[in-house]
Amino acid sequence: MSGHSKWATIKHKKAKEDSKRGKVFTKLVREITVAAREGGPDPDGNPRLRLILEKAKSVNMPAENIQRAIKKGSGGLDGESYTPHTYEGYGVHGTAVVIETLSDNKNRTVADLRHIFTRMGGNLAENGAVSWMFEHKGVVRGSSAVSEDSLLEKLLEVNVDDLTKQDESVVVTCKIPDLDSVKKAAESAGVKIEHAQIEWIAKSTLELNNEELEEQVFKMLEALEDLDDVQNVYTNLA
Repeated sequence: MSGHSKWATIKHKKAKEDSKRGKVFTKLVREITVAAREGGPDPDGNPRLRLILEKAKSVNMPAENIQRAIKKGSGGLDGESYTPHTYEGYGVHGTAVVIETLSDNKNRTVADLRHIFTRMGGNLAENGAVSWMFEHKGVVRGSSAVSEDSLLEKLLEVNVDDLTKQDESVVVTCKIPDLDSVKKAAESAGVKIEHAQIEWIAKSTLELNNEELEEQVFKMLEALEDLDDVQNVYTNLA
């Protein structure tokens, strides 16, 4: 429920690999540009931008790239205009998939998504087809040596929906407006924050119990996430 899944782990490792190649910078530039355009260039007054900037710094994105993206978003520089869209589909083996994109060409994005779904045994669906299986939540991910009970006790004063801990990996979910305060509280409680963002969390998960079938699903999800226009890919696969 709360976001501990094999796909979440794969995404995290993949993000680290992509950051080494600089590919993650391209996606972050789009996120920063849109956040600055919609909420203003000052991170103190724009919580969404502040969270994205922390994410950018965590992968060592150069400061000049960050400032250029902020200026572009706030009208200080000319450039492409990115528009957010959310798409839904049925992945291979009955999995549900939600994809968030930022694109300057919706027709290209849809064509690229449909090509991957079709080629890999799924199909792109209409809006609402699978999103009812998910909840839009604030999610804080990190690591801590503090016990789950101790973390829960320390987070009682903020509006946490759920907290789970596997080994040292911690996932905290909350209502979207509470994300910034929950992130700060988790940090104060001893959680080393890896990222905090809004995610689609499956209400219930699908278990295939077959590594070969799971691998086929992961290949499809990775192919989708590798598209330049795609920012995030979520699934109900456990």
